Amino acid sequence: MFGKLPIAWLQLRHQPVRLLVALSGVVFSVVIIFMQLGLKDALLDTAVLFHRSLQGDCFLISPRSTALVAMENFPERRLYQTLAFDAVDSVSPIYLGMARLQNPAKRNYWRNIFVIGFDIRSKIWNLPGVAENQYLLQLPDTVLFDRDSRPDFGPIASELEKNGSLETEIKAGSSIYNITIAGLFQLGVSFGADGNLLTSHLNFLKIFDGRSPGFIDIGLIQLKPGTNITSLVEQLRRYLPSDVQVFSKQEFIDFEQKYWNSGTAIGFIFTFGTGLAILVGIVVVYQILYTNVTEHLPEYATLKAIGYPHKYLSLVVFQQAIIIAVLGFIPGFLLSMLLYDIAARATHLPMTAPLPRIMLVLILTIVMCGISGASAIAKLKSADPADIFS
Repeated sequence: MFGKLPIAWLQLRHQPVRLLVALSGVVFSVVIIFMQLGLKDALLDTAVLFHRSLQGDCFLISPRSTALVAMENFPERRLYQTLAFDAVDSVSPIYLGMARLQNPAKRNYWRNIFVIGFDIRSKIWNLPGVAENQYLLQLPDTVLFDRDSRPDFGPIASELEKNGSLETEIKAGSSIYNITIAGLFQLGVSFGADGNLLTSHLNFLKIFDGRSPGFIDIGLIQLKPGTNITSLVEQLRRYLPSDVQVFSKQEFIDFEQKYWNSGTAIGFIFTFGTGLAILVGIVVVYQILYTNVTEHLPEYATLKAIGYPHKYLSLVVFQQAIIIAVLGFIPGFLLSMLLYDIAARATHLPMTAPLPRIMLVLILTIVMCGISGASAIAKLKSADPADIFS
């Protein structure tokens, strides 16, 4: 196949403007596919940053909960009922809520922020900044601020590093409270939260004074080493009433990602955008290859007349499709990496291109151009020497 490569390349090179148009179509498709897949993966990855950071083996949530930003509470006693199992080492309640934080540099500017409350006697976080600052949360009205929050909250991180603490206000419902931001930690933003605060459960219940006492949002269970997690999860599901759901950590992660991927329109939009980009690429490359075949129909008929089989001519067209795919993929990939960097800076989302994604887009590009080539080959059937030279 590749021994005939010069013929395919010379045909493409003969019309440089047409080749440039084909490559532009492929570059466009490659960039769109990379951006769609990158944004989708960034969404799914950031949606479970919270889940991955928890040092727990099993989790309890309300069956009415749909996602982390839409948690429904359930009775806290369900969490402590799990202590009846010898394999349970410790439990910790977690409280979640959305409040509005005042920008300390712009007193009239407020922005939604995700607030997380927990029992500070427990060591449940695997996050930079939490272990060394957790003791500060013993003080009333004290919180830790996520340094990876969006810049709309103001220069909180730089002010903390300069002054050691910072006072501002937080609003939950109709109540406004003065709080002290005493330290920083790192979690990261997501599509559901532009920033995060971490505080003790006592401070949390003071801020969200409308919460019913004795109800929590997530129950974290740490098991003793060597416990069969799958078996214990099944036992807890049979033991606890139906007003709670029991998940392993991976099931908890899958639950969140499933919501964003299929429970909202976001997953469909990204998938549809990818499919549309492939369709555009197929059409553009097909038009170029079809025109190329049409213009060289007498030459193809001549080759048939002197004994070249239809398979050989088909391979020439396929080679043109592969050349266009490879030459279009390279600049498309480089441009996508530039756009990834721009998008990451603008959105604070982790826009990366792992090798499996690069290979997937390359394969999709080759398949896309291959479909175009296969469609254009149909025109070769009309390259009949008897008709052309009669």
